[in-house]
Amino acid sequence: MRRSLTALALVPLPALAQDDPFAPAFPEQMDAPALEATAVSVETLAGGLEHPWGIAALPDGTFLVTERPGRMRLMAADGALSDPIGGLPEVDARRQGGLLDVAVAEDFADTRTVFWTYSVPLDGGMTAPAAARGVLSEDGTEMTEVEVIFQGDPPSDSPMHYGSRILPDGEYVWITTGEHSAAATRDRAQDLMTTWGKVLRLTADGAQPEGNPFSEDEAATGVWSYGHRNIQGIAQDADGRLWISEHGPRGGDEINLIEAGANYGWPEVSYGPNYDGSPVGRGVSSAPEFTEPVYVWRSATAPAGIAFYDGDLFEDWQGDLLVSSLNPGALIRLSIEGERVTGEERLLTDVGRVRDVLVDADGALLVLTDEPDGRVLRVVPEGFPDA
Repeated sequence: MRRSLTALALVPLPALAQDDPFAPAFPEQMDAPALEATAVSVETLAGGLEHPWGIAALPDGTFLVTERPGRMRLMAADGALSDPIGGLPEVDARRQGGLLDVAVAEDFADTRTVFWTYSVPLDGGMTAPAAARGVLSEDGTEMTEVEVIFQGDPPSDSPMHYGSRILPDGEYVWITTGEHSAAATRDRAQDLMTTWGKVLRLTADGAQPEGNPFSEDEAATGVWSYGHRNIQGIAQDADGRLWISEHGPRGGDEINLIEAGANYGWPEVSYGPNYDGSPVGRGVSSAPEFTEPVYVWRSATAPAGIAFYDGDLFEDWQGDLLVSSLNPGALIRLSIEGERVTGEERLLTDVGRVRDVLVDADGALLVLTDEPDGRVLRVVPEGFPDA
């Protein structure tokens, strides 16, 4: 059994679970009870965005939004969109690649520093995830002083499974990656000397920080955890703990609580089979050397951007984890107590592929739909005065 996140003994499973290759390791790992439904009002703030992927709030109440073909725009509080911001590097927009996440430094008000992730085109049709930082001009039209702070290694010929979220954290940044999907090479998620299928902690200029679990002789620069398939969401809770959302294969999508130096098992073990129904790796979901996911969806969910709710509009949601779902498409709310999911609610099941979610300063939610004609939605409780 994959090791528990706590020292508490796991509750024994019913006997029938022994015949189930994807049985939960503990009762709360799957199928959380349904939470009471929340009535919401949904407004389209902005439309006409081509596969929007990431959104970040600026201190003045405006937002940065990325589009996968390589555009980043400013969005005003009323949804008005700027022309594309200049100065960004070229992206590889094939398949799942392009301009991906965006985040602002905690000291943006003083430095105007912005971070973003993207897939970089390389010689010979190769590609890799990358992260850069720059300084947004005062008029918001240009990114200046652009510096690449991370590039995945080795490169891949598969423009798939890049990850790739970025989360500033004081003097550090967290970056997530995927393992590029190809069955022949996905075992690099287990190779500490590659950046495939990893959570990375770097300094803001891309160096190896002190206090990381591996030295640069033991692992690629920045490796914090490994054995991941495709991490498309990252967030810190009120206690500073780091959580991620991770795509499984055919089912087996996960929410993981990240521990320094931990191995999360892909592609040795998985809570779902390959797309063709064949077993992944050892054909089991658990093994003693791997860290258990906190929560697993057996059927496809395709979790993407995540955020912990800390606003005032949804009074009963404090500390709940909001999860974007690409397939079948929804916004999922998970109630969490300690390290266990205690309830689940699905909202916005009719808006299409939900790629990212942001809790705005006033407690409203801003949600991105990942479509050729993608939108930014504003979500508030039903009956809220501005609804």
